[in-house]
Amino acid sequence: MDGRLSPRRARATGGRRRVAFVGVVVAVVLLHLALTRELADQMGSLDPSQAMPQRMAATYVRTIEPTAPPTVAPVAAPGPAARSPRVANRPARPASAAVPAAAVVADAAVPSAATPNDPALPDAMTVAVDAAASAPEVAIATSDSASAPAPTAFEWPVSTRVSYDLTGNYRGELTGQAQVEWVRRGDRYQVHLDLSAGPEFAPIFSRRMSSEGRIEAAGLVPERYDEDTQAILRERRRATVMFEADAVVLANGQRRERLAGVQDTASQFVQFSFIFSTRPELLRVGNTFELPLALPRGMDPWVYDVVKEETLVTPFGPLAAFHLKPRRAVRKNGELTAEIWFAPELRYLPVRIRIQQDAATFIDLMIARKPEMAAS
Repeated sequence: MDGRLSPRRARATGGRRRVAFVGVVVAVVLLHLALTRELADQMGSLDPSQAMPQRMAATYVRTIEPTAPPTVAPVAAPGPAARSPRVANRPARPASAAVPAAAVVADAAVPSAATPNDPALPDAMTVAVDAAASAPEVAIATSDSASAPAPTAFEWPVSTRVSYDLTGNYRGELTGQAQVEWVRRGDRYQVHLDLSAGPEFAPIFSRRMSSEGRIEAAGLVPERYDEDTQAILRERRRATVMFEADAVVLANGQRRERLAGVQDTASQFVQFSFIFSTRPELLRVGNTFELPLALPRGMDPWVYDVVKEETLVTPFGPLAAFHLKPRRAVRKNGELTAEIWFAPELRYLPVRIRIQQDAATFIDLMIARKPEMAAS
């Protein structure tokens, strides 16, 4: 008998060998990723300052339905540690005009807001109040308005999660998924931005950006920011920014004087939602905001323009949103910029986020379903 394989059997055998070889390669890559992750976790556990904070857990039981935003009483003037963003290019408000009553934040009473000519009111909030008065087309509810409901005190929401579909480009087309999660425990908070590209079981790229801190009358006061990046066949990268009372310690160890009201990459999304919930008249096309941001490699005031009101097409129907865009399209040292779309009908949550490094490197997050909330 001829011991040689027939052409058909030879092709079949060769095909099985190729499949087996590919399977071995995939297994080796997955094992490499698992070992790299385990090693990084072990190294982080040896240094408590580098270990990621324990993540607060939440169980989501209901969805947020699009609805007209409620009228919320504005919060009191912020203290020196945290302020509202500066609103530019608006005429002054008459000194006789009154400021609406202050809000209750995190179940704690807050003193009434000062009038615009009161020295207790910081400059940034003075400009914000002036901007509200200079826009007569915006109806601001007061106790004298019989037809409008009385403003309710702002209350920080329970744990909330917004899920997104991810598209973008990084040396080729990217697809994936992402989510922004807000978790609250009393006056403590965490904000997480998680994104991954590629299959969920073996992403080619993933990044987690987490902010942790406390809640005060003027919003979020970050205490720590962590960034964890993993990419296939690349070393895992970690970055931590620490917020002290008067200083910010960047990922490279540099200490910078802490800017009033400074936020981080993750907390900015929720801080903006808080600001627009309590002062919705600020979210108008043509307004400009300045918000200090502490990134792993630097801290600067960032200027955002409200450039457009757009209707976004979502899986649950059209949704009106305001588009905020940073003044500088490209930042120094390859730092990322974020354009954000906020939807008043979804409690001013960020419903689209475009994160860009340069013209050829970006990701675009678009809301994938209705936001989820935990039980009250």
